[in-house]
Amino acid sequence: MVLVDSSVWIEALHREGRLDIKLAVEGLLEADEALICAPVRLKVLGGARKEDREIISRHLSFLPDRPCGDDDWNRATRLTWNCLDAGLALPVNQALVASIALHDGIRIFATDEVFDGISSRTGLPLYMPGRGGLFRPA
Repeated sequence: MVLVDSSVWIEALHREGRLDIKLAVEGLLEADEALICAPVRLKVLGGARKEDREIISRHLSFLPDRPCGDDDWNRATRLTWNCLDAGLALPVNQALVASIALHDGIRIFATDEVFDGISSRTGLPLYMPGRGGLFRPA
């Protein structure tokens, strides 16, 4: 499974979004490898235009959902401290999403550069799509 970050969903759902991101999301969906979690769902739906909210919500509801609990928040806090001590300030949402992926040992697909910094500090595995957006197994 690949945890798809809000940065990717927002780009893929944007009418004039990047084609390579759209193809990569399509590849993950076709391979049944896309995973979502509450913080990603909140960020995507929280910023959606009023006329798009219902349809986006319906589409996201078909994805496997990784629950988020107190332990995830505690791990996100420790990750935030770890990165902050190294000079990297993390937004709360990205810290939580990264800590979920790290704990579960899954890759994250993101366009947000903060995940590159987290990866270099922690070894967070990042997903890189295959040629033409095809799913690339680990």
